[in-house]
Amino acid sequence: MDNRTLSHILPRLARFVGQWEVPWVEADSRRGRDPYRVLVACILSLRTQEETTRGASDRLFRLASTPSEMVRLSEERIEKAIYPVGFYRTKARNILDLSNTLLAEYEGSVPDTMEGLLGLRGVGRKTANLVLGVGYGIPAICVDTHVHRITNRWGYVQTRTPDQTEMALREKLPRKYWSDINRVLVMFGQNWCKPLSPKCSGCPIVENCPQIGVLRRR
Repeated sequence: MDNRTLSHILPRLARFVGQWEVPWVEADSRRGRDPYRVLVACILSLRTQEETTRGASDRLFRLASTPSEMVRLSEERIEKAIYPVGFYRTKARNILDLSNTLLAEYEGSVPDTMEGLLGLRGVGRKTANLVLGVGYGIPAICVDTHVHRITNRWGYVQTRTPDQTEMALREKLPRKYWSDINRVLVMFGQNWCKPLSPKCSGCPIVENCPQIGVLRRR
């Protein structure tokens, strides 16, 4: 797949995924862009189902939604609020640690650079890119398992890991699509273009997709 084809299918996919609810992290940001809430919610979402993330984030943010409020909570209180997200004990510790770091080194603000974000405990490139893109509106490519799988399924990139996919997309993907590709492909991947047995028969872009690596489809 080349960029000419991509320019046709991405708008089509954006309309198609409009039937589903947007990921919670982005939905919450629409209430008022807050990089800290995006950061914490993204940490909670790692290896966790969307509905579990939504509930845990709601419970936690009712208790604390700023670094200064968060550090007043005990680690055990955070654990109780976010359970049953995956690795909830580690995430509680990381959220408390990074909140203290933000207060000590950034006057309570979330850094708006990749370098600064990666210096926070528990933050990897996926989380950092989501904070930059959703929290700050800075063009960034957030690559999760859906973006990685689908762009390789299309043959748009040929990579082995999400980090490799991010770097390949930074080289190839037109900048105007950077901020949208995660939202569109996450919704598409969660609901339609699934890892096993994707719904190819009803896919709006099936004629443009080489279905690389797809062994079974519906």
